[in-house]
Amino acid sequence: MNLTRWSARLPGTQRRNAQAAAASTEPPSGGAVPAARGQAGDPADAPAHTLDALPVREVLARLPALIAVTHGSAHRLGYVNEAYAEVFGPRTPGEPAREALPELAELGLLPLMDQVFRGGKPRTVKARKVATATRQGYFTITCSPVPVKDGGDTGGVLVFATDVTDQVQSAERLRESERRLHATAVTLQRSLLPQELEQPDDLRVAATYQPGGTDAAVGGDWYDVITLGAGRTALVIGDVMGRGVRAAAVMGQLRTAVRAYARLDLPPHEVIQLLDGLAAEIDATQIATCVYAVHDPSESRLSYASAGHLPIVVRDADGTVHRADEPTGPPLGTGGWVHTSGTVPLGPGATAVLYTDGLIERRGEDIDEGVSALMNTLAGATGSPQVICDRLLRALGVTSEHADDVAVLVMQYPQREGTGSELFRNASLELLGGVEAAPRARAFAQGVLTSWRFPVELIDLGVLAASELVANSLQHGVPPMRLRLRRTDRRLIIEVTDGDDHLPRRRRAEPVDEAGRGISIIATIASAWGSRRTPGGGKAVWCEFALPTT
Repeated sequence: MNLTRWSARLPGTQRRNAQAAAASTEPPSGGAVPAARGQAGDPADAPAHTLDALPVREVLARLPALIAVTHGSAHRLGYVNEAYAEVFGPRTPGEPAREALPELAELGLLPLMDQVFRGGKPRTVKARKVATATRQGYFTITCSPVPVKDGGDTGGVLVFATDVTDQVQSAERLRESERRLHATAVTLQRSLLPQELEQPDDLRVAATYQPGGTDAAVGGDWYDVITLGAGRTALVIGDVMGRGVRAAAVMGQLRTAVRAYARLDLPPHEVIQLLDGLAAEIDATQIATCVYAVHDPSESRLSYASAGHLPIVVRDADGTVHRADEPTGPPLGTGGWVHTSGTVPLGPGATAVLYTDGLIERRGEDIDEGVSALMNTLAGATGSPQVICDRLLRALGVTSEHADDVAVLVMQYPQREGTGSELFRNASLELLGGVEAAPRARAFAQGVLTSWRFPVELIDLGVLAASELVANSLQHGVPPMRLRLRRTDRRLIIEVTDGDDHLPRRRRAEPVDEAGRGISIIATIASAWGSRRTPGGGKAVWCEFALPTT
């Protein structure tokens, strides 16, 4: 393609070529150099309009922004535009800004104007509240230096104010809406948590929940305390990853399921195993961690199972702090994992802390560093469980602006001394079997309950319950057998253990039946009864009697 020929056909190209040809054929006059483009004689050489020719005062007068111009170090008023006069009223030129512009003095802008005048750099203040002649508004104000004019001996300051009242009010309405949404979300979250913790006889427990930040999305942190009977207590804490109503819904279902499974009095790892399958059915996309622990005061230990959760931290009576690291399985809902239970000593005077990751996890830090910080804080934290909860939150920097939700559950197993020790007593008898076992159990129960100074009616009921439980164990169980009596400040507990893991059940006995009425008698006379399998094989059958209040 001939680009030269093709380009010659473009619009305007032929005209420029003709002008160039005419210029080349016109002889120069007097040997002068032809006039260059843009010099006099060319139509394009007409003088261009510049900003110097514009009426600046008229332009400033028509601007919707508020403008005032001062001059000199005293900031004497030189000019205000119509918008300024309309908002604040007319002003008299020549007076210092302190008298002529009192609204600027109220806003504290005079020192700022001094800085601009001396430094020659503009400064801005945003969304300052100003009381005008008719209303209160918000203005963003910029102070800019006015340079020294040629021949002059001083400069000045230009004050440029923009009305941002609508923007400020809109932002405030948005913040108020977000506050209401956040309050609603926190109310929803708290409604899914226990409204009041159960208070076991032997333990002191307290829990706290701190929602994360000002985000309207609820979290999935949760905790619970469940009394299992026979003096045993279950403690559970968990965390559904993510935020939002869906996470809260999953959390509520898991918490309800834990309470139901706990009533079965299963070992901790079996409860976690059941939760694992349930979590996958509820929502396979949600990941949840959980710790389920059971405290038995008769054995002074804490049995637990963990599904991907952080370790329990324990402070012993002597002040030693340690963590329960093993065993830990994957989070709930993963499936294909056989969970196991572990134990950690928890005797009188010990304190245990269960928590979620928001308490110790920090951006840029290893999670073990956070656990170590928690252990150091717990070593020096004394007082009631609620006091310890508050101290842990403060010491680890958890505030209302914290990024993540935080749940903390503190449990204390207090030491009983003096009068309190008389209200918490234990007694046990090893049963060797044979025909003499039942009479020995009745005599033992009679003597112990009498020494504990119970009313005669309660002693008779206790002896009857012990006799029926021992008879049931002798008939359906195998050695070793043991009768355990325990009292707290609120109840009497009678428990019989043996080596057979077949759990009894209550059934209706026919009139002609010679057996099958023992459990029915227990269920009738006792406040509560139950059975569970014991570690290593065997079972325990127990019943409780509420003590009369004094």
